[in-house]
Amino acid sequence: MILRDYLHLVARSSTIETLWDAHVAQMQRFGFDRLIYGFTQYLSPTSFGDPADFLILSNHDRAYLDHFFGGGLYYRAPMVRWALENEGACSWGALPRPDDCSKSDAEVLEFNRKMEVTAGYTVSFRTTSSRSKGAIALTAARGMTQNEVDALWAMHGADIQLMNEMVHLKILSLPHANPARSLTERQREALEWVGDGKTTRDIAMLMGLTPATVEKHLRLAREALSVETTAQAVLKAAFANQMFLVER
Repeated sequence: MILRDYLHLVARSSTIETLWDAHVAQMQRFGFDRLIYGFTQYLSPTSFGDPADFLILSNHDRAYLDHFFGGGLYYRAPMVRWALENEGACSWGALPRPDDCSKSDAEVLEFNRKMEVTAGYTVSFRTTSSRSKGAIALTAARGMTQNEVDALWAMHGADIQLMNEMVHLKILSLPHANPARSLTERQREALEWVGDGKTTRDIAMLMGLTPATVEKHLRLAREALSVETTAQAVLKAAFANQMFLVER
């Protein structure tokens, strides 16, 4: 698919699922057959935030993802560290050699070697907030060397990077939520009225409920989103584009 047609497809995608499937297929045409996209709005100097709040998209094997994320390797991965500190694209050829790095780095590199995640590029996206960061790891097909990937990037890297940057921007505009953070229709509607500045009594009249029932919906929304205040719940739901949805 030529670049213009692909960007039209990205612009017209209405769900993350359809967008991601199309992007995986497009990157496979360039030889990158396994991808991991990650985004957080809750970055701090000491933490990526609650993993349940991450947006992670990937077509890697479940065995890889379970250990990489479930085992906490992502927190120590050299290319993740690079992505946090930089913007743009970086060849995995810049990774430290196993015999010339820390024990922590060596553990990640050895795991990747066993899982045949050995050649590729990482694209770290520009951000305007100190609390947010997004990046994508493009893993080359098994059997490709880093030299081959670097040669491919020299020919098509500008287009590949642009495609990934546009997909990232589109993802940020689409509704997304970890199932563990999902809201019911009533919980979402109550939060939307709070976002419009309505009081509990106002919301009860608008929704045809009692004030106590509205309070219950708001309390359950706070619990689902793992926050302490309703204002925080509104903010977190807005971060995930879960507020004022046109289509449900």
